[in-house]
Amino acid sequence: MSPAWWRWISSQDSLTARLIRAAGDRPFRVRLLDQGMARPYRDEALALGIGLQRLAWCREVALCVDERPWVVARSVAPLSGLRGLRLDRLGERSLGSWLFQQPDLERGPIEVTHHAPSFYAADGCWGRRSVLEHRRLRILVQEFFLDAMADELQLSSR
Repeated sequence: MSPAWWRWISSQDSLTARLIRAAGDRPFRVRLLDQGMARPYRDEALALGIGLQRLAWCREVALCVDERPWVVARSVAPLSGLRGLRLDRLGERSLGSWLFQQPDLERGPIEVTHHAPSFYAADGCWGRRSVLEHRRLRILVQEFFLDAMADELQLSSR
């Protein structure tokens, strides 16, 4: 992995804020792809410590600059931690914009992958995921950096 990619993958701050800065004057948009209750994938359930047959809140978005997806993200949270939070009302606002305003937010270790996401049919460069915790909420956030971002920022893809 190039040092330029490592800076994106290993960052602990809000990816949304970083993408907005990288976009400069170009418009940034969160495009909601899917959201609702579903069974998490096996690896997601294991990462969250929940049963494989349990329903969870799942949200999939594309983070776009000039309407081109740079990152696709999938977030999964057990339903028990969502009471009263109304995250289903985020619409096309970024989950990170809410999460990183929480003063007690803790991020677990970042896992890195080089596989394209199964929920989005596109080439992927690098991906990362980690569990973020805020009070009783545990949410697995998975972010996949797409070739459009690599091309635009002239990042080495390998």
